[in-house]
Amino acid sequence: MLRIFRHYIPITLLLLGVAETLILLVSIYLGAVLGMALEPPTLSPLHGTGLPLWAKAVAFCLAMLAGMIAMGFYQREQRDGPMTTLIRLCLSFLVGFLVMGVIYMTFPILIVGGATYAVALISSFVGIATCRLICSATTDARFARRVLVLGVGERARQIENLRRTSDRSGISIIGFIDIGIDPLVVSESKIIRPNGSLRELADRFAADEIVVAIDDRRKGLPIQEVLDCKMYGIRIIEEAVFLERQLGKIRLDAMHPSNVIYSDGFTQAVLKKTEKRILDIILASLLALVTLPVMLLTVIAIALESGMPILYRQNRVGLRGREFQVYKFRSMCKNAEHDGEAVWARHDDDRVTHVGAIIRKFRIDELPQLFNVLKGDMSFVGPRPERPEFVAELANAIPYYDLRHHVKPGITGWAQVSYPYGASIKDSREKLQYDLYYLKNYSLFLDVNILLQTVQVILWGKGAR
Repeated sequence: MLRIFRHYIPITLLLLGVAETLILLVSIYLGAVLGMALEPPTLSPLHGTGLPLWAKAVAFCLAMLAGMIAMGFYQREQRDGPMTTLIRLCLSFLVGFLVMGVIYMTFPILIVGGATYAVALISSFVGIATCRLICSATTDARFARRVLVLGVGERARQIENLRRTSDRSGISIIGFIDIGIDPLVVSESKIIRPNGSLRELADRFAADEIVVAIDDRRKGLPIQEVLDCKMYGIRIIEEAVFLERQLGKIRLDAMHPSNVIYSDGFTQAVLKKTEKRILDIILASLLALVTLPVMLLTVIAIALESGMPILYRQNRVGLRGREFQVYKFRSMCKNAEHDGEAVWARHDDDRVTHVGAIIRKFRIDELPQLFNVLKGDMSFVGPRPERPEFVAELANAIPYYDLRHHVKPGITGWAQVSYPYGASIKDSREKLQYDLYYLKNYSLFLDVNILLQTVQVILWGKGAR
């Protein structure tokens, strides 16, 4: 995997992205050439005035890539079959087509002729579909890094237990090296017992990477041999960092205070806060204007079904543990907690109204939180804000839980797009691991990535409850 702006991206996805970007760019040029026979010269981008063709090609490429990212085409766990891939690609191009329409209305100078655009859409669709179907079965194995794991104990077993294809993306685990320190926990068939130096062993198996996963390094970690491998050009990586890279989260059982104190992440620089606040204000303002008709229809629907109040206000814990009132469209019946006791949301919750079920499915109930963003209580992207009653319980049950309160809570977040809706201590523990990854590796690039993936979550109704 490559690390771009602190975020880990599988090299196979990066190569696919580069290939598909080239396909999109070339398709505009192909459309310009073939379109000459179908439209007047004045409309042809090869003879027209205005911006050069490459600028129009870039705009088309960015719009289509935005649609593909929004539909989850570049998620590491994406493993659709051929038919589902084609359906998802159709929806991606539909989203890209709508984005392109907005661009053309805003910047008419980027418009290309209808025939050029039609040829570009068809050729790029065929090219990307072919690329996906050909590469899906071959790229992972071809570009996988060969990994040796130093250790056979509990830490090593965490690596052995990586079952999902997405968790093993970009790697091929050769085996687990037993140097006689840890109690044997991993499968016997995967154990390698060296009869020479560690470097010779790595050379024999053509290893690209060694993961140090010894339970207690004080018992005799072969420092000199590991250093020799490092100087020989083999990448050395700790088990905690390895799991963070492969899983997109920070495992709590591999977390130590030193990971936070000495890590190059977990920083909230002034520049980062400023750029994030600017992005929040722009996005919240634009989205509030765009979704105003939807919000008005929601107000009418709630009023007709169950009357007032329309909005639901609830105390949540925000930055530095300060409480604030979050705004949502009311999706439950009145007095859903009539006894005043905080209750976790449940699957098929009978307190949810008919209108509430619909607006929850498409996250419409969250739209009033745009005003929380404009007020500064929340950010567009961040950990999900929890109720004070639950925070006290979760902080006692889950280590490092309070770390998530060192950034503003968000409408969406890395945990929200990576894990289904959580409504228990177990779910909150799992989601915290994604929140910690976000805290450590925050960048504007990661925020944009999360925002685009949120579109897919909404359109496909993932995690709604």
